[in-house]
Amino acid sequence: MENGRIIQVEDKVPFKLLVPLSIQHLFAMFGASVLVPFLFGINPAIVLFMNGVGTLLFIFVTKGKAPAYLGSSFAFLAPAGIVISEMGYPYALGGFVAVGFLGCVIAGIIYKFGSDWIDVVLPPAAMGPVVALIGLELSGSAAGNAGLLEENIVPQNAIVFFVTLGVAVFGSVVFRKFLSVIPILIAVVSGYVAAVLCGIVDFTEVAAAPVFALPNFQAPKFSLEAILIILPVILVITSEHIGHQVVTSKIIGRDLLRDPGLHRSLFGDNFSTMISGLIGSVPTTTYGENIGVMAVTKVYSVRVIAGAAVISIVCSFVGKLSAMIQTIPGPVIGGISFLLYGMIGASGIRILVDSKVDYGKSRNLILTSVTFVTGLSGIVVKFGNIQLTGMVLACIVGMALSLIFYVLDKYHLTNDQE
Repeated sequence: MENGRIIQVEDKVPFKLLVPLSIQHLFAMFGASVLVPFLFGINPAIVLFMNGVGTLLFIFVTKGKAPAYLGSSFAFLAPAGIVISEMGYPYALGGFVAVGFLGCVIAGIIYKFGSDWIDVVLPPAAMGPVVALIGLELSGSAAGNAGLLEENIVPQNAIVFFVTLGVAVFGSVVFRKFLSVIPILIAVVSGYVAAVLCGIVDFTEVAAAPVFALPNFQAPKFSLEAILIILPVILVITSEHIGHQVVTSKIIGRDLLRDPGLHRSLFGDNFSTMISGLIGSVPTTTYGENIGVMAVTKVYSVRVIAGAAVISIVCSFVGKLSAMIQTIPGPVIGGISFLLYGMIGASGIRILVDSKVDYGKSRNLILTSVTFVTGLSGIVVKFGNIQLTGMVLACIVGMALSLIFYVLDKYHLTNDQE
């Protein structure tokens, strides 16, 4: 670590280093993950609990070979919001359970028939821009969290944002030895101190919070109507999951789609979502912010991820600590996300470079161009209560084009073969 070497997936990390590295992952996912329960109108403590439990389940299912932190999924916001407004949150939980169960079934199908089809439906010329879009389409939310998209920017927010981003950027470049692997944590602490000095941190909720408190567990209710409204999200989260596994594979230098296998990671992801619905939490998904942390720090140890999961579970039962973490202001989260989302975008470009995509071939140029423009155009395609836009829509368009090119190849109708 002192020599800047990579800490691989199976490497052990001493306890004195494990704690700060784990807290760094917790802070990276916290802002986005806690936003979902706020939008659903539930206490975030149950989400912190399930994020930790879901992450540990994922690590167990993938045999400790796929470093990933599970946080709250944004893909369910629109359809679940409809169900909550019309029927109540328990019926949305029933929908979460149904989606998680269907995802586990899909994982079983992939286990039976394999994942080689991914190379056909998403070749590097299409996969690269899809992965890049995971980060690029979130870039606006980073600036939004920081309050930099407002008509009148609050100076204090800008100061905290630039302090956080500056420490993260320059710390990643100039920090040495152990500090070089915790630049995100140092940036969060620096940004938080700056926020306190600027007077934008409110400690009222911390003072009012109990020392210990149980998360608000609740059981789901099932309605066929609610399930049908939420069920189409399976297409979105499956595309997102594949993209995350591909970019993580590129970062750590291993093919996670083959070992431990897409079927295991997809099952772990969806099994966590199913359990979330059964206990009253929100659906979970592998988190891009934590993928970005691994890209910056070159620490891929699954033990660090597991440590972050345990800390998240502990926080869910400690009322004061949970409330304290919730006081981290938007400009701090925005400053960190600004860098991490960009790292994911760069990982998509890296896929194109590492795969040596030949843009002398028309198909590759078309696949990359159309996929990028579709994802960044803002086009929204709606099917009932589900909408496809951004990375997911780009993924579907890229898959459709790739399949058409594959069929044309079979009948020797493409000029690439000449």
